[in-house]
Amino acid sequence: MEKVASEAMMVVPHVMRIKAKHMWIDYDEGADVIYISFEKPQKAEDSELKENNVLIRRRNGKIVGMTILNASTYKAH
Repeated sequence: MEKVASEAMMVVPHVMRIKAKHMWIDYDEGADVIYISFEKPQKAEDSELKENNVLIRRRNGKIVGMTILNASTYKAH
């Protein structure tokens, strides 16, 4: 299996635990930011910056997206 495919397969258990019906993931290399959306469009009403450089976006109390800042600093465990 190609390296990119085998690396992508490593996220499967984590994605399955989220239990989201849909998920869109975009990476902006220039900004070093990962955008994760659970609904399109997000239309978030509220956002909260957590201490680990993750911005949680909510609508009606439900998480509709996340923005992960400094994404390249995260390491696989």
